[in-house]
Amino acid sequence: MDASTLTRQNASADTSPALPPRSAAASLGVLLKKNPSLFTFVLILLVVVTVALINPAFFQLAVLFDIVRACTTLGLFALGVMIVLAAGGIDVSFAAIAALTMYSITKVVMTYFPETHIAVILLAGAAGGTALGVLNGLLVDWLKAPSLIVTIGTQYLYRGILLTFVGTVFFMNVPHAMDQFGKLALARHDTASGLHAVLPATVLVLVLASALTWWLLNKTLMGRAVYAVGGSLAIAERLGYKLRSVHLFVFGYAGFLSGLAGIVHVSSTRLANPFDLVGSELDVIAAVVLGGARITGGHGSVVGTLLGVLLVTLINNVLILAGVPSTWQKAIIGGFIVLAGAVFALRREK
Repeated sequence: MDASTLTRQNASADTSPALPPRSAAASLGVLLKKNPSLFTFVLILLVVVTVALINPAFFQLAVLFDIVRACTTLGLFALGVMIVLAAGGIDVSFAAIAALTMYSITKVVMTYFPETHIAVILLAGAAGGTALGVLNGLLVDWLKAPSLIVTIGTQYLYRGILLTFVGTVFFMNVPHAMDQFGKLALARHDTASGLHAVLPATVLVLVLASALTWWLLNKTLMGRAVYAVGGSLAIAERLGYKLRSVHLFVFGYAGFLSGLAGIVHVSSTRLANPFDLVGSELDVIAAVVLGGARITGGHGSVVGTLLGVLLVTLINNVLILAGVPSTWQKAIIGGFIVLAGAVFALRREK
């Protein structure tokens, strides 16, 4: 190549139009695409700053401990729903699984094995929840029906079994091991007004479940299969992933976490109520969606889900400190979901 040719090429390159500067909307889209949970974190900061400016009493250990306690059961549910959503499905039977598991196990232990260790009770709850979750997965796979329809049906089935065959009487005195587990504290703090703030040990169940979920999704072949099936079923099948195995895994794992959540709930409240947890489904799904998971599947993270849980918990439990009536809580959550949908749509477009 001679010098004149190089000169002409350089001149052509110099006269080529410069790329337009990236707009603020495009920059936001790129940032959210790399880290979708950032939006949820910004909403949390907005809520915290607003409440703190109106009521400085928000910044107390007692409030923090109460928030952590309220996040535990909701967080266990949300991790299970997130992993089902990541696979392209949806599960609304988790509260019914938790209710049937926690009440039946509490009744059996109280009646026949009152000295059972808490570790055995937790394992029994996990096993019972897994069995019910696997049944969900089998039905979804056999019927080839939308998982939403199937889990609505099993939700009523599990509640019907509980109310018809197991019982409806409240247990005010739970097994000793569950009572002690609920009272066990990781930290204690006495406030100036004489209140005793406690960080419950039950939060360790959520911490361990979060670590396990992260490992399964990010470090195992099954985790890759979950995202692959949720992203594109046709491509996942060509890659050799088994849809049946994924269904059994995600619904079984969601049931596993629901069973644990039921035992943790009874231990924390020290009350076995078959009507507990009814209506928590929308809060859980809202937390998962606010955490960045897509209803269409293929996306979802443990960190984003926990941030979504924290956001919903703050709205449900802390806004009262800012003078916001409790009747506005659901409206605020709904507004945040709509806003999140718009921002995540912008992320996909950019």
